Amino acid sequence: MFSPEKSYFSIAPCFSFTCFSFRRSRLKYFALFTAFLLAAPCAVAVASKEQPSSTQPAPQSADQERTDLETTDTEKTASPAPQVTGSVSTERDTKEPETTEAKPPVSQQDVEIAPVVENLSLLNASIPPGQFQTLYWSPGQSFASIDTPVPVLVAHGKNPGPRVCLTAAIHGDELNGIEMVRRLMYQLEPVKMNGTVIGVPIVNLDGFRRASRYLSDRRDLNRYFPGSESGSAASRIAYSFFNKIIRGNCDFLVDLHTGSLKRTNLPQIRADLSNETVFEFSRHLGGITVLHGRGSEGTLRRAATDLGIPAITLESGGPNSLDESSVDGGVKALETLLQNLDIQPTMRFWGTPQPVFYHSEWVRSDQGGILMSDVELGDTVREGDVLGRVVDPVSNTGSDIVSPLSGKIIGMAFNQVVQTGFAAYHIGEAKTPEEAKEEAQEELKEESQKSGSVQSYPDDPETAPAPEDTEASMKKISDSEGGSENAE
Repeated sequence: MFSPEKSYFSIAPCFSFTCFSFRRSRLKYFALFTAFLLAAPCAVAVASKEQPSSTQPAPQSADQERTDLETTDTEKTASPAPQVTGSVSTERDTKEPETTEAKPPVSQQDVEIAPVVENLSLLNASIPPGQFQTLYWSPGQSFASIDTPVPVLVAHGKNPGPRVCLTAAIHGDELNGIEMVRRLMYQLEPVKMNGTVIGVPIVNLDGFRRASRYLSDRRDLNRYFPGSESGSAASRIAYSFFNKIIRGNCDFLVDLHTGSLKRTNLPQIRADLSNETVFEFSRHLGGITVLHGRGSEGTLRRAATDLGIPAITLESGGPNSLDESSVDGGVKALETLLQNLDIQPTMRFWGTPQPVFYHSEWVRSDQGGILMSDVELGDTVREGDVLGRVVDPVSNTGSDIVSPLSGKIIGMAFNQVVQTGFAAYHIGEAKTPEEAKEEAQEELKEESQKSGSVQSYPDDPETAPAPEDTEASMKKISDSEGGSENAE
């Protein structure tokens, strides 16, 4: 148990001893206390430099006090500023509206005059800008239950620009154009494009199924444009295609073809160089051979040009086969076209442009037999050079086919059995663009001075010639235009 008495007496001796010890060491503690008093002012001075004292501020002059008062007033005035969202200071907020009001309303004018890309209305569909869609066109000439529509590929650019239409396989056995359209259309980027590209890879789906140049009624679809709503089957198909897809939807047209009847062509353009707009358009495809030709009556190119749409034919390769070099050359020309029209840039460029060819002639066989060529497509020949030989396999007699002019082989027949008069080689004579244009205009004047005109046949089957006669007549008309043993 704790006892105060016992505790007092137990603590007292200790306290006495402590006092005695303190008296003995008072000199020591006095020295320590004196040192503390001497070091204290230095410690206070160092602390005052690091943090000002709030209890005893340093004395200030009158100017300093006036400045502090003004600073305090400014802080009181600006204190609500942090509560305003998005503003740094009151002074900045007051200056920004003045700068905005001083600017002229340029942005408003730009918004008012900026072109707006609207949805593309085609084949009962509405395509927004920046999208790629596949539509379908049906000529409606088959049983409704088995009718197969024709695919139409559309890349509608996000930005304004021209509309380019590409058509292929108007003749069902011409495959290179189908591949050209496929490769070009599926590399387009509508979100970056300026304008629209409409591609129809297979126009003559009827002939394509049968690997035939013609429709099922043996008519050449490319002799009936722009067609008739109440004519023959070929004329009605042409009318439907021309009015639903071409008219009102194309600013430019490129109709893709190959050689016909076992012939092949160097990549080349057929265009009416007497037409100023078509002439300029033909120069947008880079270094490619260009031939003048107005086109036969009834061709899609001729019908589009008559409507005011600059149209050209691009020929490359031969029928019933896919030739990689021909396809690549055609795609290269089409890519250059889109770049020159500022629709979409390309990473591929032509080298030195080839000369423009205007004058061309087909060289024909003078006897029947087996054709064996000594030249290849693209070769340069001189007048008098032997191009090939036709040999009778029974009598072993033959004759040479000799070039009547100097130029380049821009088209030729494959080695095959030929008849007398068969068009075997197509030779182009180089001309400058200016010379080609001038000669085309002179040719147009001569044609306009002639009293006769190209005969056209009605769609009435009772008065129209048989399909065989029509095709022969069309070939005859084409021959008069400088060698038209071609797909168009």
